[in-house]
Amino acid sequence: MNRERNTEEVEKESMVKPRPAYKLWLETEDGYVFGKGALELLRAIQKLGTLSAAAESLGMSYRHAWGIIRKIEKRTGQPLLNTWKGGRFGGGGAELSPIGRELLKTFLKYETVFDQARKDELGWEGLFTKLSARNRIEGEVVSVEKDKVSAVVKIRVEAPCVVTAFITREAVEDLGIKEGDKVAAVIKATEVMISKR
Repeated sequence: MNRERNTEEVEKESMVKPRPAYKLWLETEDGYVFGKGALELLRAIQKLGTLSAAAESLGMSYRHAWGIIRKIEKRTGQPLLNTWKGGRFGGGGAELSPIGRELLKTFLKYETVFDQARKDELGWEGLFTKLSARNRIEGEVVSVEKDKVSAVVKIRVEAPCVVTAFITREAVEDLGIKEGDKVAAVIKATEVMISKR
């Protein structure tokens, strides 16, 4: 009996634990727009200042790199780069257009959220999944104080008391949180998160 238990314990300890993995891309109703390869190309253009230098640094041909840019431009209907030609002695270059910068920012934002969720052993942080009632408290926002990076949101809950959440300014603006909104405080061991109804 003890021998069987010991064998089970050893097997359990030596089991390979699977971990979540994902492949992220941005798309429209028409399909794929932007993924990891495009992200690396835009970052390289941003760093090196030309499409040819960026392509070379990534080990791809200029033609292939230009094809990636053209596909994204076709899908978005907007130029991804602002380019200028050099003269006889060079001097040409490229920089990201507003849509190029926005795609880069959006992809990195979602990648950060998904990476945090993937590393979270609880498996729910950063995802829109059902939360147990004991972790969720309904209430009304009584004040919002924002600085350049963070925000303090005070929520009057039914207890009655006020729960204070320290979150990023970007989160407050993305959710459109303002005084009087009906929200839910999502309680974690060390932080109070917010979801809006």
